Amino acid sequence: MKKLISWNVNGLRACAGKGFLDFFKEVDADIFCIQESKLQEGQIDLDLEGYKSYWNYAEKKGYSGTAVFTKEEPISVKKGIGISEHDNEGRVITAEYDDFYLVTVYTPNSKQALERLDYRMVWEDVFRKYLKELEEKKPVIVCGDLNVAHKEIDLKNPKANRRNAGFTDEERDKMSELLEAGFIDTYRHFYPDVEGVYSWWSYRFNARANNAGWRIDYFLTSESLKDKLEAAKIHTEVMGSDHCPVELVINL
Repeated sequence: MKKLISWNVNGLRACAGKGFLDFFKEVDADIFCIQESKLQEGQIDLDLEGYKSYWNYAEKKGYSGTAVFTKEEPISVKKGIGISEHDNEGRVITAEYDDFYLVTVYTPNSKQALERLDYRMVWEDVFRKYLKELEEKKPVIVCGDLNVAHKEIDLKNPKANRRNAGFTDEERDKMSELLEAGFIDTYRHFYPDVEGVYSWWSYRFNARANNAGWRIDYFLTSESLKDKLEAAKIHTEVMGSDHCPVELVINL
């Protein structure tokens, strides 16, 4: 049995001052992934005893970035997806294990006026192709901030947000394409109809206090792992970021 955690920490140095290590130690995950570390190499010294750490930094300082902390040393670790134009923002890490690939991703945000929506559409196709190529070798587990609320059930105010970044028809269609390509949204696998459980809240308008949130952080797995899924959880009680951690327990 493996416990996996994914958390967009919205700046690891800030989150470290708001209880990151307390949750990290308490949850005792086998693999713990973060997004939006907002770090360069050497900017933080974390005491993660018993874990190997792998980082992918953005070229731009204080921006994006991902990391994987794992008890079991992977067979191999790859940063990015191997296409230079998509790999300068530190958005993807792939860790290969005996029975699966673990991919953590921080999907590009389409931005307020949707100025990055066109790029986002290109990214979605390239990333999906990358996952399917991995899957030809062994099953894939994908986790991270996918920056999309897939269905109306996945955010508090769907009608008001219809053309906003993260809830455009285009982004939602790309998420549908990814699932139709053979991936399971593990939270919805266990809780197909649960409403009001979110993983991100704006810092504005007391959104978290009012639970006016969005579910944009996911664990997806290859269909072939369906029978091995044990539990999924969204840790809405954990503060420290504008996102909360999400969890998958899988029998590998």
